[in-house]
Amino acid sequence: MNLDGAGVRVGIVQARFNPEIGDALFTACVAELQALGVIGEDILHVTVPGALEIPLALQKLADTQQFDALIALGAIIRGETYHFELVSNESGAGITRIGLDFGLPIANAVLTTENDAQAVARMHEKGRDAARVAVEMANLTLALEELAENAKDANFDA
Repeated sequence: MNLDGAGVRVGIVQARFNPEIGDALFTACVAELQALGVIGEDILHVTVPGALEIPLALQKLADTQQFDALIALGAIIRGETYHFELVSNESGAGITRIGLDFGLPIANAVLTTENDAQAVARMHEKGRDAARVAVEMANLTLALEELAENAKDANFDA
């Protein structure tokens, strides 16, 4: 596990819905990124209205090819309607699809909880977790890409 964030470029997309939770996720995430060696100039933070808008913003960031990893932050808290399931499922599926389509690590720290208290209990740790996942997976992805390139070169020379 390589948690050296030096030189790692990270894009963060934060949903503004449930702002207290999102802001706490963001604060914990950035503090951990910096503790791992990611410098402020290598972190881009954008906000979107809610969790359903996160995948599109991630896609646009991925399109730039300027990032080694992306992070999705937000909170979806169950209400009285089916809307919770729709938002949770579609947001999660979209985030996963963008990562796979672009071959880019995305740390998904969009909390899905039954109530505000559960979100508050998880927000700081999940923010820190997202930072660690992003840095570890960025380093792993870069190492695997280098391995694949070296394998191509070795096969080509043979």
